[in-house]
Amino acid sequence: MSDEPDRRERSQRIAKIAVALLLAGIGLWVAHSFVAPIVWAGVIAIAIDPLYTRAERRWPRTKEALLPAAATLAIAVLILVPLALVVVEAAREASGLVGWFGEARRSGIPAPLFIQHLPFSNDITRWWQDNFGTAEATQHQFHRFQDRLLLRHTQLVGRDLLRRTIVFLFTLLALFFVLRDRVSICRQFALAGERLLGHSGERLGRQVILSVRGTIDGLVLVGLGEGAVMLIVYLIAGVPHPLLLGALTAVGAMIPFGASVLIGIASILLIGAGSFGWAVAVFVIGMGVIAVADHFVRPVLIGGATQLPFLLVLIGILGGVEVLGLLGLFVGPAVMATLVLLWRDYVAHIPKGDALPEA
Repeated sequence: MSDEPDRRERSQRIAKIAVALLLAGIGLWVAHSFVAPIVWAGVIAIAIDPLYTRAERRWPRTKEALLPAAATLAIAVLILVPLALVVVEAAREASGLVGWFGEARRSGIPAPLFIQHLPFSNDITRWWQDNFGTAEATQHQFHRFQDRLLLRHTQLVGRDLLRRTIVFLFTLLALFFVLRDRVSICRQFALAGERLLGHSGERLGRQVILSVRGTIDGLVLVGLGEGAVMLIVYLIAGVPHPLLLGALTAVGAMIPFGASVLIGIASILLIGAGSFGWAVAVFVIGMGVIAVADHFVRPVLIGGATQLPFLLVLIGILGGVEVLGLLGLFVGPAVMATLVLLWRDYVAHIPKGDALPEA
């Protein structure tokens, strides 16, 4: 008789778990378009938590609505103002590019001077003259470019811009509520982690927070530093459009191998302008800056915060970007740090008798 209540209780527990998993799956399916903005809001909240905590202690009466709104507005300004400056600079450069296109349509594009110093310069010059040297040839190439790329992607760019704007606005909305209810959210996650994982739940949560902060310091701050250094180099070397290239280099430095591409483009622009020596100097200095940042500064900031080998940090960053895009820059290392912590806990609790024999 006593087995009957136990069997019924076990069946109810299994049914409860099954229903909970089913509802969780349906909930994720319904809200999957908003998962990324919510995660972004969590990443931003973790990044600004030390400053936000100080502000909350200084102005405790504003934490219900005014302080979260002010912090959200500050984040929006911090993102939108540099983006607006880049857009304005790009528009200014685009006006010059439009004039260059008009001149190229009227008289063609002369062969760059550096071609004369290349092997097979006569053949390259002849090919250039046939494809870009005259107005008719240049117009033909521009017409092919427009047919293949420009007209095909105009609607896609507009649609993608609208979608990203909506995601950004929802991220700000989610950030406001995360900051307002941060104490309750942290308490609930702590209780859930303790119920599921015991004492390891708190350590895992701390590991995720340290990983996100370390990644932000190692990627964002170091990337901005690289962009600032290369902007000075671009100005000294006379690289065309130095402000725009400096801003793009700062953004590209946050992505693995992104800064190398921008520095290569700057060197190519210098070669096209006939400054071969400065092109080599910009490339060498740029690779040196990247080497110092990637091999000395970033491993300390990212790996040191979580005791994570930099190889696993790199795998987390690259794999995260491939799967989640820009959000993967921060989620990937956090996932790797959590897995490494679980592995270390598991290995630490293996009985000595179960350890592998020494070779």
